[in-house]
Amino acid sequence: MLDYDQELRRHHAAFRRACSIARTDQVLDIGCGAGETTREAARCASEGRAVGIDRSQAMIQRARAVALDEGPPNVSFVCADVETYTLPQHQLDLAISRFGSMFFADPLAAFRNIRSALKPLGRLAMIVWQAHEQNEWAVEIPRALAGGALSPAVWQAFSLGDPHAVTATLSAAGFVDVTFDEVHEPVFYGADTESAFAFVSQFLLVQETLKTLDDSGRKRAQDRLRALLQKHLTPDGVWFDSRAWIVAARSPALHSS
Repeated sequence: MLDYDQELRRHHAAFRRACSIARTDQVLDIGCGAGETTREAARCASEGRAVGIDRSQAMIQRARAVALDEGPPNVSFVCADVETYTLPQHQLDLAISRFGSMFFADPLAAFRNIRSALKPLGRLAMIVWQAHEQNEWAVEIPRALAGGALSPAVWQAFSLGDPHAVTATLSAAGFVDVTFDEVHEPVFYGADTESAFAFVSQFLLVQETLKTLDDSGRKRAQDRLRALLQKHLTPDGVWFDSRAWIVAARSPALHSS
């Protein structure tokens, strides 16, 4: 089965370049999931350390198991919510997040906590989705499902898509020099239509929509979804257009409490 890391392979390449992790960096990876970005950060920070934090116990268990098997030795994981977790003050060189920071219940509290953990001039680098209408997958999949209602958790994936609002939040949290760079790359859903259907069927927006339908309606919606995925099949697999922002900011030279 395809996983999240494969889906975002092109975004990850752009994000890795933007993070520009130094050999001695102390790195926090926010919403680390199964830990791919954390392990990679630790390898780049070979004389530093990378810590991944995520609210999902299942994801953290998986991240720890993979790290135990594959390394590197300078990586660790914490199951916690970065909005409320007590981070070490002014100890980090870099905080990163690959599509994890969009799900904060209280973004201002989370970003204040992250900023307080950064050293003076410490950096924040995160990649987030642009507005949902800028993402083909977010428009066409619900349309194929006949416009079924989306749960708030799904739409929260686009909560940091507005640069003006994000700049205001980061500034209020104490960050300076906020910048946005566009990443216009497709997402990968599978090598063929059926593998893409299996992967996309796990999406919350798909599951929540199908729950609202009776058996015959569900079958018709699934047939429309398959037809859409077939339409997006290329010799290299099933791809949908997407747009994201790489958001960068830094802690000021002197910290304020």
